[in-house]
This record gives sequence, C-alpha cells and structure tokens, in this order.
Amino acid sequence: MKFTNSQDKTVSQRNLRSMKSRIGFLVFVMVSVQLNAQTFTEKVIKEYSLEKKNADNAVVIANINGNVKVVGYTGDKILVEVTRSIHAKTEARLEKGKTDIKLGVLDLADTIILYVDGLCGGFGRLNDKSKGGHRATAKWGYNWNNGCNDCNEGYDYKMDFVVRVPSSLNVSASTINHGDINIENVDGVVVANNINGSIRLNNLMRESNASTINGNVDVVYARNPQKDCRYYSLNGDINAWFQQGLSASMRFESFNGSFYTNIDRLESLPVQVEKKDMKEGVKYKVNGNRFKVGAGGGANLDFETFNGNVYLKEKVN
Repeated sequence: MKFTNSQDKTVSQRNLRSMKSRIGFLVFVMVSVQLNAQTFTEKVIKEYSLEKKNADNAVVIANINGNVKVVGYTGDKILVEVTRSIHAKTEARLEKGKTDIKLGVLDLADTIILYVDGLCGGFGRLNDKSKGGHRATAKWGYNWNNGCNDCNEGYDYKMDFVVRVPSSLNVSASTINHGDINIENVDGVVVANNINGSIRLNNLMRESNASTINGNVDVVYARNPQKDCRYYSLNGDINAWFQQGLSASMRFESFNGSFYTNIDRLESLPVQVEKKDMKEGVKYKVNGNRFKVGAGGGANLDFETFNGNVYLKEKVN
C-alpha cells in the first residue's frame, strides 16, 4: 500500500506518541527503582601501632570490592580511613548489610591485617599455603570454599581504603572488583594484586610484585631495585619507569603484546630452558626473550602480558 503525504504525517505522529509513551514508562520505571533503592555510607577512622618493631613489619590490606590507596609518610602510626557503602532495594536488606559488612582487623604484633569482615566465606587462617605475596598472606585469607557458593547477601557493598603507613613498612594490598590499587612513597617491599582494576606503584625504593587481570600496571621507581621484581597483566599494558643507570637482567613474555624501551644498551641473553617435574612427566619451558641492561646481574625484572604491551623506560633528566 502506498501512503499519501497526509497519511505519512498521521502515521509518524502516531509512532511519535507511542515512542513518547514508551520512553515515559521507561523513565517512570527507572525513577521508581531509584526511589525504592536504599543506600548507606559512613567513614570509619582507626589508628594502630605495631607492638613488635623489626624489618619485617607490614601492613596487609585484603579488600574485595573497592579501591585501596596506601601512602607512606614520616610518622610511626598506621592511620586507616575506610569509606563503607551499602546498597540494597529494601530497608531490611540495607540493615542486614550494615550489620554484616564491617572493617576486620588482625593485630599480629609485627603485622596489621585489614580485611572485609562479615562475608559468606569469612576471613581467617588458610589450610594451604598461598604462593607469592608477603609472608603473612601465606597464612591468612578468605575461605571461599566454606560452602558459600550459593550465598546471596541481598545487598551490594563497597569498601574504599585509604591507609597512611610509616614509609619503612612492607605493604601487601589486594582487591577484586570496582577498584584500583595505588601505593606510593613506600620504602619497603610492595606486593599488589587486583582482578578488575589497575595498579599504580609510585616512588618505590625496593623490590615489588604486581599482578592484575583487567587493567594496567604502572610502576615508578625513585631508586632502582636491587632484588627481583615481577609484573603481570592479562588484558592491560605494563608501564615501568626506572632511574638512569639501571643495571638488571630482564625477561619478557606475551601472546599478543610487544616490548618497547628507550634504553639503547640492551643485550640479548642466551635462551633459557626451565625444567619442572610434574606428575605426568617432565615439563620444559623455553624462553628466548631475555635481556640485560648495564652490567646485568642484580635485580631480575620479569614482565608478562597476554593482550598488552610492556613499556620500559629510564627517566631522562
């Protein structure tokens, strides 16, 4: 059927009225959902001191949802500021979240562990020893196998940590969702693990280890490390800045990424073959992307990505 101009206009007006009606209904639904949602936010401020002082003193922050920021300073107290946010569709569920989710603290005399208390899995001693991280994280963590697969809290939560620590402390920080990790001005060993967020380590002095799945890893050294460092990102770039005069050996591995540097004195190292005994037999791994810069030796810098590039740079004065 062919419409005349007047018929076209009539049909268009009807379509416009129908579209406006649908948009109005959608806006009404969205506003109704927002009006029915409940949100609670509070700021928790704590202060801690380490009872036993030694070179292994550490702060461990094990977050789940939210940001983690750690800043080293010249004081001797551990100053903790946590913004706790609970979001639910009903007042009853909101109250449950306010009761359940809290800041958890373990004082081990020489180490302070900060975590999210009230989760289905719970936080405590682990049955198996985890690899990597600070020594304290090999004993403590979330017990996700505690029958919590079907746990439904009925609310959403987020914990944002801002922690000021004595700059000499070792720091281990982790989070999983809705947050980035930022650590700066720390003179001790730094370990950072994320899943869905970036990692930024700034003004470091000693060895560091950083790993994330979906995000970039940015590392800036105020003094070049003397011991081994490892950086990993599955779907992100690794950006590492060192001071001039870097002397280290390096390993680079990636599936879809490339390696870039402003250092013109890189030398290739012989292919390395790693042998590992497995239950099913012996496993060999061959890595030809090995280099040294300067005299070599000292720290070994290990970079690995899957879908990201590695940018290694010396600062230019």
